[in-house]
Amino acid sequence: MDPELHYRQNVEATFRLLEELRKTDNVKMLIFTSSSTVYGEPSKIPTPEDYSPLKPISVYGASKLACEALISSYAHLYGFKAIILRLANIVGPRSRHGVIYDFVNKLMRNPRELEILGDGSQTKSYLHVEDCVRAILLAAESNASEVEIFNIGSEDWVNVKRIAEIIVEEMGLRDVRFKFTGGVDGGRGWPGDVKTMLLDIRKLKKLGWKPKYNSEEAVRLAARALIEDLRKPDA
Repeated sequence: MDPELHYRQNVEATFRLLEELRKTDNVKMLIFTSSSTVYGEPSKIPTPEDYSPLKPISVYGASKLACEALISSYAHLYGFKAIILRLANIVGPRSRHGVIYDFVNKLMRNPRELEILGDGSQTKSYLHVEDCVRAILLAAESNASEVEIFNIGSEDWVNVKRIAEIIVEEMGLRDVRFKFTGGVDGGRGWPGDVKTMLLDIRKLKKLGWKPKYNSEEAVRLAARALIEDLRKPDA
């Protein structure tokens, strides 16, 4: 994606919002959905909220980190609380982007072969949107300090090849050939793609939250709902 678009949609949009909050002076709390990409490629996995240094490898991750810095400064200067949520890959029935949507659409066009970006070993955490919503609501109710950061993700991970297998199963297909592109820089799907990601979620679990679904279950539920939706006559 165009780097300028990441800047405008994240950094500039967040700055403009913060300026409005500063001027109104009646907002008590801001909740910001950040991303696991702010960690870059951490040496510690699972990765806790206090991991450093943060070295994002994509413009998207950098823009999210810039937003976090802006929010922290405004919260301290202008007297409101900020909760920053670093999300894993969130999936669900209404998702219209990402690996699940991409695979389902490719297989609908050609049920005999599936092109997979990278080498298929990219391994990440996936969280169902229902679990994500519960986590956000709990974080919002927490007795947060001026700026509080929470990781939100599942407790395990799944690789891209396994995601492809799950989608093939849910679509009822057989003998599908997987065509791996090989990717870039050690099997990544694209430049800036973090190849492995698993968040340490113990901080939020201490407040009483726990994911209902693991990564494979979240992927399967999201794929099943998407397939059913796209197969509707009016889809």
